[in-house]
Amino acid sequence: MSFAISLQQITKSFPPAVLALDSIDLEVSEGEFMVVVGPSGCGKSTLLRLVAGLESPTRGSMKILGQDASKLLPEERDIGMVFQHYALFPHLSVRDNMAYGLKVRQLSAPEIRQKVESVAKKLDIYELLSRKPAQLSGGQRQRVALGRLLSSDPKIHLFDEPLGNLDPQFRVKMRTELAHLHQATPRTTLYVTHDQAEAMTLGERICVLRKGKILQTGSPEEIYHRPAHRFVAEFVGSPGVVCLDGRLKKGEENGLIFQSGSIQFPVPNQDLPLGSITLGIRPENWLLTTPEEGAIIGPINRVENLGDHQIFEVSIPHNVIYIKTYSSKHKVKENIGISPDLEKAHWFERYTGKRI
Repeated sequence: MSFAISLQQITKSFPPAVLALDSIDLEVSEGEFMVVVGPSGCGKSTLLRLVAGLESPTRGSMKILGQDASKLLPEERDIGMVFQHYALFPHLSVRDNMAYGLKVRQLSAPEIRQKVESVAKKLDIYELLSRKPAQLSGGQRQRVALGRLLSSDPKIHLFDEPLGNLDPQFRVKMRTELAHLHQATPRTTLYVTHDQAEAMTLGERICVLRKGKILQTGSPEEIYHRPAHRFVAEFVGSPGVVCLDGRLKKGEENGLIFQSGSIQFPVPNQDLPLGSITLGIRPENWLLTTPEEGAIIGPINRVENLGDHQIFEVSIPHNVIYIKTYSSKHKVKENIGISPDLEKAHWFERYTGKRI
């Protein structure tokens, strides 16, 4: 398999003592849509700038389209980039902004016109070609920035939180358009975001970064259903996995018991190690019962009504649990019983956070 982007042991530090990326290994196949996700300050944008050639790595090697990136200037990498803040030329019209890269490549005027107008029609901004950026809404400017990249048609597309400034409804629409555009014309894409919903819906593969290190790379299904680290489990999902720190001990008849403070219940999985451990349960994997039947009892602090389902915030000793439910019969301040569906549990090492 050929890789359009290949990073080997890439480290990037900034003086005096900021380690932005720490020994990153990442490979993106030709035509693949890879999303890099993580909290603010985890190194996502630095990674993108290294690939674009706007920064140089402190250590490690990088290949772009099979060539040693250390020998390539930014303009030699066949890369297009879309930023969160659009980066449009304010004195140029929409047409000239979109045509800028094509003029630099010295294409003929008819060819430039054909490419710009074709992309403008796809993005529904054809009627805006004569306007200046100041005359456009935020969503329209974002389409122009995307149009500038698409009309230049580079082999590698880089996106740095491109939908961050858009209102939620328009973000969903633009997300769908990006997915359709990639389906129609697959290009190697590295897409950076802190929004895990964007990552799950757009990425063919997802790379989860934290503090400059890759915690997991995999398909959206792998990231969601088999998180490799407690942080991945808690970060991905809305809300994410609820984690309970506790201990596993032997119960009666060689069974296992999980205990977290005053809470305890039997565990069917016999392959788990005894001692300190962390149990993770997704909000949809809690079972609602009566207080008499529940392994855990607590009051509902808040009900978040999301139309087709509700999220209950339930207080338990030393923790708060979020439960996704389709039941609407429970009210705030009501005591309910809950039990974890341990067949769908995630278990992590207590002190390293790694999946067991």
